[in-house]
Amino acid sequence: MKLNERGLLVVLSGPSGVGKGTVRKALFEMEGHDLVYSISMTTRPPREGEIDGDDYYFVSKEEFERRIKADAFLEWAQFVGHYYGTPKDKVDEQLKQGKEVVLEIEVQGALQVREKMSDAVFVFIAPPNKETLYRRLLRRGTESNETIQKRMDKAEREFPLAHKYDYIVVNDEVRNAADRILAIVRAEHARTERSIHKYNEIMEVDES
Repeated sequence: MKLNERGLLVVLSGPSGVGKGTVRKALFEMEGHDLVYSISMTTRPPREGEIDGDDYYFVSKEEFERRIKADAFLEWAQFVGHYYGTPKDKVDEQLKQGKEVVLEIEVQGALQVREKMSDAVFVFIAPPNKETLYRRLLRRGTESNETIQKRMDKAEREFPLAHKYDYIVVNDEVRNAADRILAIVRAEHARTERSIHKYNEIMEVDES
């Protein structure tokens, strides 16, 4: 029995190249969870094969800016002339259904979410060491040495921010990292502050 009926917002974050997407994919392939991936909203046009409401929520620039003014995003940013953000209403709807909503976002976006959703579970995914991170970025083979160095410089600024997260999971091996995150999700549901009201109701305990 799950004492905490409301779902959890699980924020996976960390430096570029640390393997956030790979770990998240492995996590979703595991059994025994009720995880759903939070779909972002964007103003960029759909790429071939992308489906609205599946890959992204595609909206106009005007609509996105209207939502910014209405404080309708948990976090948002602008990249290469296009907006990207996490719709607050979509996340809340899934949480009310008892879903475990997973956000996979950059460090700055996670800190934005922290300000608005203090009860979320924040997981910082870290590399085993800096050399491993560098090799992973190099192995992509899609970026110049200059770009890789910029990502490493950015990572150097993000490593000290790990203390702002609830958990640090080292991505030494993808399946191990996914196992640890799933264990965190299960443990968080059992935390007294999340489950005490349902527990008292079952046991007919007077909370006054």
